[in-house]
Amino acid sequence: MPRFGVFAALIAQPGASAEERERHLCEPGGNSATQPPKSDTYESYEHESLGLDKSFIYWPHEYTVNLIQHLFGRHRQAEGPSAVLFNWPGQSGKEYQYEVFPLDAGFQPLAGNYIYARQTEDGGWVPVYIAQTRDLHQRLEGHVRMEDAIQNGATHLHAHYCAVGQAGRCSEERDLILRWQPVCNERVEDS
Repeated sequence: MPRFGVFAALIAQPGASAEERERHLCEPGGNSATQPPKSDTYESYEHESLGLDKSFIYWPHEYTVNLIQHLFGRHRQAEGPSAVLFNWPGQSGKEYQYEVFPLDAGFQPLAGNYIYARQTEDGGWVPVYIAQTRDLHQRLEGHVRMEDAIQNGATHLHAHYCAVGQAGRCSEERDLILRWQPVCNERVEDS
């Protein structure tokens, strides 16, 4: 029998302690008038035997959990299973967190940084190409084509959205290129 959860606290029974209300309203096997209807839909339910003069809405526990998960859960931008994250260290020592995607992943038309990377046998990553773009959805416009990255060993795409502006994206891109010197990027010297 599902419990009433947070909605039980909304019901008041004159003269009863909170513990008694919880026991009467939420425990299976109590007074038959306290048991919820055998349905998995929302229903109005009277509690006359408890001395309540108002109806309340019965909301099964499963709906409460799903509502809470929906309201407070993490909403992913890209479709797929749970996120795999990887921190790429730059030449400066700063680390940049990227999410790992398959090569054919689709993205929202938002600014960000991305890395075509090859996964090594021991589970590590080697960048093949590092770039920034004002639109991850069209990330290859004017950049290395995905086919070039694949020919050079890319197995995955690492990306993250970045709202700090073009200067911030370019600074991150340069910091990572200086540290890793990927095969598909032009060689960059530290100034």
